[in-house]
Amino acid sequence: ALIDTANAPIIGIDSNGRVNEWNQKAAHITEFSAEEVKGKNLVDEFISSKYKNAVKAVFDNALRGTEAANFEFPLFTKNKER
Repeated sequence: ALIDTANAPIIGIDSNGRVNEWNQKAAHITEFSAEEVKGKNLVDEFISSKYKNAVKAVFDNALRGTEAANFEFPLFTKNKER
């Protein structure tokens, strides 16, 4: 699939914030496989406390249909690095 082989991390979440898409680039960068993250809450489990509120606000706005420009945020890797 095109999403899986894209040269950028692509992460999808459902309306509850749970990961439902995690492409190969996201897996490479974070060292978490799709199987390890799917179904887990992205903000609660993979975003540092410093960025949780900002990331959650962007996701909440997106779910309400408010378009956001490109938004970068740090994800924890398996080694708990950002």
